[in-house]
Amino acid sequence: MLRPAGAVLHQITQALGPAIAPGSPREALRAGVGAVVGLGVSGLFLMSPSTDLRLGLSMIAPFGATSVLVFAVPNSPLAQPWSAVVGCCTAAAVGVLACMLTPNSALCVALAVGVTITAMILMRAVHPPAGAVAMTAALNPDAIREIGFRFVLTPVLLGTLTLVGLAMIYARLTGRRYPFRQFNEPGPHGTADHPAMERLGLSKDDLTDILQRYRQSLNLGVEDLARLIGAAELQAAAHRTGPLTAADVMSRDLVTVAPHTRLARVADIFRRHGFTSLPVVGGDGQFLGVIFQLHLIRRAREDAFRHDRRFSAAMSDLLTPKRGTPTRAREIMQTDPPHVGPDAPIGTLLPLLASGEFDAVPVLDGPRIVGIVTQTDLISALARQSLRQEPPSL
Repeated sequence: MLRPAGAVLHQITQALGPAIAPGSPREALRAGVGAVVGLGVSGLFLMSPSTDLRLGLSMIAPFGATSVLVFAVPNSPLAQPWSAVVGCCTAAAVGVLACMLTPNSALCVALAVGVTITAMILMRAVHPPAGAVAMTAALNPDAIREIGFRFVLTPVLLGTLTLVGLAMIYARLTGRRYPFRQFNEPGPHGTADHPAMERLGLSKDDLTDILQRYRQSLNLGVEDLARLIGAAELQAAAHRTGPLTAADVMSRDLVTVAPHTRLARVADIFRRHGFTSLPVVGGDGQFLGVIFQLHLIRRAREDAFRHDRRFSAAMSDLLTPKRGTPTRAREIMQTDPPHVGPDAPIGTLLPLLASGEFDAVPVLDGPRIVGIVTQTDLISALARQSLRQEPPSL
């Protein structure tokens, strides 16, 4: 059966269009600045006054491609330190050998890249820019014959190590993770338990088998697959939680604080009521932010580490007015926490409250806060709904 021309054209248009999800301007800027820093510092090492720039093999083009991977997609298996360093150095060595053994330039390029690909796969070190490293060597036979295997050490090894090292530091400073997470590494609390969203009942071997079966081992790490499956399960659960909304389960009669409330008062409310979060509102009920007890404790811990003193002293400084320390709610509140509207299905709250980062979600009607949903509220609502759905026992 012939398909309409319009449908065929639509399919072709989709196939030729972007395959990557939209990225945020903030992430684009983060990756771009990282590449500027990484290549800039690498240039200082590789283009020093002692470098023989006549050969043109100091700052080679593949470093630009490596920068794209380590700064823009640091979770990719192709961007990991082993892949980058071992892949590039292997490619450099293969390229040098090809130049020495093959006088024909076209055959030299083909052999250098082909052998590099085979070697990288066998060494579990696939790194796409390494193919360009091999090709760079093969296209510069005269220079390669002059410098020989020194090409492997500099610029390739030195440049790649510099980019990878800077990417590690830059990722930590900008809130990303590089190298990527390992499946068996300690959880966020230093224990062997995975975060709640990633407890799938699947082993590392199970997840590896899935990646290999669908030929995705080069695109995704085992730990990231676990995170995606966990997020997908929660999203699917969100569609099965029925008609309940945030307005049906939220706490309405709220204890709030003003932006000028002293942190000592905030701590007293936490202690007296057992709360873990407090909304900060203006005089007209406008929502300004929220203070999480966890964030208050984390701030004190960071101050204690930064100034090399006891946690109790750092917490005391937060709660006691002193020059140069935050003492008011507005100075420590989070102004952009996740929030929902009153009509939001409770399923949308599942991923927000299961991550462990937040234990309450404000419910806003325009700029005003009309309620808050805590983890306790959500668990109680889901428990009641489960009891209603159970078939009566005979």
